[in-house]
Amino acid sequence: MFANSLRQGLRTASRSSARAFSTIPARAPRTNVVGALALGTAVAGYALYETTRSPVLLEGPRTIAGEKGTVTERSFVMIKPDGVSRQLVGKIVSRFEERGYKLVAIKSLTPSDALAKEHYADLSARPFYPSLVKYITSGTPVVAMVWEGKDVIRQGRRIVGATNPLEADAGSVRGQYAVSVGRNLIHASDAFESATKEIGLWFAPEELSEYEPIAWPWVMADN
Repeated sequence: MFANSLRQGLRTASRSSARAFSTIPARAPRTNVVGALALGTAVAGYALYETTRSPVLLEGPRTIAGEKGTVTERSFVMIKPDGVSRQLVGKIVSRFEERGYKLVAIKSLTPSDALAKEHYADLSARPFYPSLVKYITSGTPVVAMVWEGKDVIRQGRRIVGATNPLEADAGSVRGQYAVSVGRNLIHASDAFESATKEIGLWFAPEELSEYEPIAWPWVMADN
């Protein structure tokens, strides 16, 4: 009888000791980890979009589009889905390279709806605006580029040609390859202000390369 009482006492003490010194933490309340991560990603993505969609100013008179009228002037050029689908990317890039301009950024992407709407915001009142946004975001990528060099904005517009291919010079991209306004292959900044906005919208400053091509002195000198 005494032995039974002793064994019962030891078992009780053992259980109490185990509870007192257990290192297993109590179960924490469940949280929706996946939902929290998704929300965090969405917030971070929107913050990045808000940061990059506005013009980015650098030091002094120079913006992300360089300095107007100098060899640092930059223009935003985009090959549209029809140009990509027709495999004209190489030919279009060659036009700017052969003219002597410097490629400082290039990437292929399918624009988001928000990016396309912001890029074409100045056309938002036009009846073709919804179909234009739908076309740019259709799934076929665009090729976004930044070109640099003296008067690259004005000269770039000449390389590209008039908006209506019927009015474009025969030697321009649109004059040679395009037929209709709705599929005119390419976009290029039409002014320094629009270049500043568009480059800042499509590229972060760290995506723009700073270098000097070996042929630069043979292209950009004024004397």
